[in-house]
Amino acid sequence: MSYEPPSPPANLPTEIVNTLNEATSEHLRDVASYAEALAEYKEREARLEEEADSAGVEERRDDLPDDVPAKATITIKEINDNRYYYWQWREGDSVTSKYKGPVNPDE
Repeated sequence: MSYEPPSPPANLPTEIVNTLNEATSEHLRDVASYAEALAEYKEREARLEEEADSAGVEERRDDLPDDVPAKATITIKEINDNRYYYWQWREGDSVTSKYKGPVNPDE
């Protein structure tokens, strides 16, 4: 074990390095444990998001327009006694719809 203090990674922000340099050894061990657990959590979340994105690409319907997300579902709306198919999906707090066609194409 060296008697010299360790050098921080070059990409670590100065304010974090300064805070760590002022911490007690007990706090540093707690930070190390927390940082390891947080890194594992973030890596897992990124992996799950990547898997969900790739699964969505594989499951994309053939008749889905390019500007409609894979998570969209088909719904039927009735307007003036006529029924129409719409693609529908959620964007944040709102629901977005895009016209697909009449329920009965002969209409």
